[in-house]
Amino acid sequence: MTDYTRYAVYYAPEPGVFADTAARWLGWDAGAGVPRDPPDVPGLPRPVSEITARPRKYGVHGTLKPPFRLSPDSTQDALAADVAALAARTAPVTLPGLRLAQIGPFLALVPEGDTAPLAALAAATVADLDHHRAAPTEAESARRRAARLSERQEALLARWGYPYVMEEFRFHVTLTGPLPPEERDATHDALAAWIAPVLPAPFAVTSLALFGEAEDGMFHLLHRYALSG
Repeated sequence: MTDYTRYAVYYAPEPGVFADTAARWLGWDAGAGVPRDPPDVPGLPRPVSEITARPRKYGVHGTLKPPFRLSPDSTQDALAADVAALAARTAPVTLPGLRLAQIGPFLALVPEGDTAPLAALAAATVADLDHHRAAPTEAESARRRAARLSERQEALLARWGYPYVMEEFRFHVTLTGPLPPEERDATHDALAAWIAPVLPAPFAVTSLALFGEAEDGMFHLLHRYALSG
């Protein structure tokens, strides 16, 4: 069994045209564990490989339980068993679709419609699997605090090891690194036109995807567990 430095539970698109197109955009196929050649997207202010450098290693995903190191009392097999059990008692979530939006300096796909069921899925994933998570190091916590967290985000960081969970959670599929203001509109327009034909409508989250971070920093899709509750 491969050793992974961290684990995460994500939404990952089912195999198909959307998953393939988004993997080409990011330059990394987490399911196959291979890099992808960047596409030719007209109208971008910089090469795709530069725009996607920061999010590439994670693959195409929406975070449900953020990356964490395993507790000394846990194992990958034990974590996988609990992800499978959670998926078996949890229903799929379906929303009208996805749209491209700006989140701070990044561009990401965000869901349309009532996101409360998706937030509830993420909250359950964070809480139910938390006994597998090792406490963050001082360096990890300090890196999070550098973002000038609110009082509530500080409390969430202390309790769950990450500040953007529970009521601070906002589901998104990151597609770019941070963009300077003068590049955001052109990148948004070019990417929106290029990816619009493959965006899923409706957008369905039908599984929990267990990811592992390899020693080289790249995340791999280890297994997909169908939501069947």
